Amino acid sequence: MSTLADQPTRGPNCWHCRHFAITHIPSSPYACRSMGFQSRLLPSLEVLRVDGQFCRLFSPKETPAKA
Repeated sequence: MSTLADQPTRGPNCWHCRHFAITHIPSSPYACRSMGFQSRLLPSLEVLRVDGQFCRLFSPKETPAKA
């Protein structure tokens, strides 16, 4: 059984997700390519607002290796 202390307090950050995109559309500037929607809010916030849970499709961007 999980306790409140076991649950994360912050959801995923779209800016660090490989599925996040900028649409350049003023009415819906952000998009999630994995879920296939555009939004005025960051997609992770929209998912939390609608579903009540943190985004489960977050996948971190690959960072280039430093030489």
